[in-house]
Amino acid sequence: MKLNDLLIFNDIVIQCHDNPDADALASGYALYWYFTRMGKSPVFIYRGKNKIQKSNLMIMKEALEIPVSYEPDFDRVPELLVTVDCQYGQKNVTLTKADTVAVIDHHQLTVDAPKLSEIRSNIGSCSTIIWDMIRDEGLSVDSDKLLSTALYYGLYTDTNRLSEVSHPLDRDMRDMLVINKSIVTEMSNSNISLEELKITGKAILEYEYFENDKYLMIQAEQCDPNILGVISDFSMETAGVDVCLAFYVSQDEIKFSVRSCIKEVHANELAEYLSEGIGGGGGHIYKAGGSIRPEKLDVSDGQSVSEVIRAVFKDRMTAYFEKYEIIYAKNTVLDATDMKKYEKQPQELGFLKISDVFPLNTIVEIRTLEGDVNIRVEEDKYLMVGIEGEIYPITEEKLEKSYNKTGKPYQRSFEYKPSIRDMFTGERKEVMPYAQGVISTGKSFIYARPLTRYVKLFTAWDDEKYYSGKPGDYIAFREDDVHDIYIIKGRLFNQLYKEV
Repeated sequence: MKLNDLLIFNDIVIQCHDNPDADALASGYALYWYFTRMGKSPVFIYRGKNKIQKSNLMIMKEALEIPVSYEPDFDRVPELLVTVDCQYGQKNVTLTKADTVAVIDHHQLTVDAPKLSEIRSNIGSCSTIIWDMIRDEGLSVDSDKLLSTALYYGLYTDTNRLSEVSHPLDRDMRDMLVINKSIVTEMSNSNISLEELKITGKAILEYEYFENDKYLMIQAEQCDPNILGVISDFSMETAGVDVCLAFYVSQDEIKFSVRSCIKEVHANELAEYLSEGIGGGGGHIYKAGGSIRPEKLDVSDGQSVSEVIRAVFKDRMTAYFEKYEIIYAKNTVLDATDMKKYEKQPQELGFLKISDVFPLNTIVEIRTLEGDVNIRVEEDKYLMVGIEGEIYPITEEKLEKSYNKTGKPYQRSFEYKPSIRDMFTGERKEVMPYAQGVISTGKSFIYARPLTRYVKLFTAWDDEKYYSGKPGDYIAFREDDVHDIYIIKGRLFNQLYKEV
């Protein structure tokens, strides 16, 4: 759905869920801003039994001039109702009748979505989605610092102070918005009430520790999701604790926070694993989190949701720690006995010399759908661009040996366009305008075999961050460098390689 699809309507009501948080308020505000600039006169409301009372949200409404009104008895039937940060028909949003309904949300789909909907469950905040949709209309929110600050704070709170940001689009909005930092600081410092301070202390006192895998599991009472981050961060100061999982259960959702202090456990991957099939999760390597939909759980008669989710978390934590083989490429030589020899198919890929983008010795951040990588620009350092937009470094020697340059630009479309950012100045440049095509020489050979179990691979060029492989993917190493070990996605292998 495009925002301009909604401009055929004149009588427009924007509604967020009944207990608005910062992301719901920011999302509705941004949509209100868009419709107003398009000559419409929208109304932004929330309903339910309770009026906004939290200190940080009261400050947000007043300081950022958010035009939302509390309408518990709203009974008008508009031409168009747009629900933001929620889905029409869910329990957490009072049903408002309308001639046409549209939905913009970032949560897991749990009801039948109307034809006019934009639901991206892999995005960290609804604010990000609407910001991106506004950009697609050729507009920018840069001129409105109040709105920009609201959008930033929406992402900030929905991703536990940005610790659970995972999608590059969230990171783009975080980096690009021009915000009022003093207002963000004021709102952030008004986030915890005395009652929530009690919740924090009580939850920590009732921790459960699993010695074999060195992790804590802590259940809190329902609270602001940021409190889970406070609980997790404090708990990670404990000796003998490598991982912490904190969560609370509410009627509408189960929120959880994950922390890790060891490189062998990526918090974002663990969050995705814990929520697979029942919710969504993501974040950073050391800080992550997510949410789970109670209706996705198999709750039998006589059981509570809390009992079920505790059992699910315990089972999945145990399975996660048991299922991975960990490989450190620098110190490993794979046994090639059961591996076959392959050569690269004549598939066109892309490459670029990083020093053509930024000067030598610049510290840059390479942003892709797979995550951010920080490196220093060096003379012989190049980047390869794969067929799905994946990016990985390569030396000039290996590039010249393995590929023939086509002399033509490399042109492909990806879900997210990879980019490079100067870490000092903040200047950002897209990768694809610099990418040139290459085709395998046929002289590059690898040994590979399908994985039969899950693997965490620390590559020779990055021994701090691992790459995950699952059964059906391939593990491979270059014939001319036994320590150049890497994972190849199963769905791509036959496109890229053929057996010798």
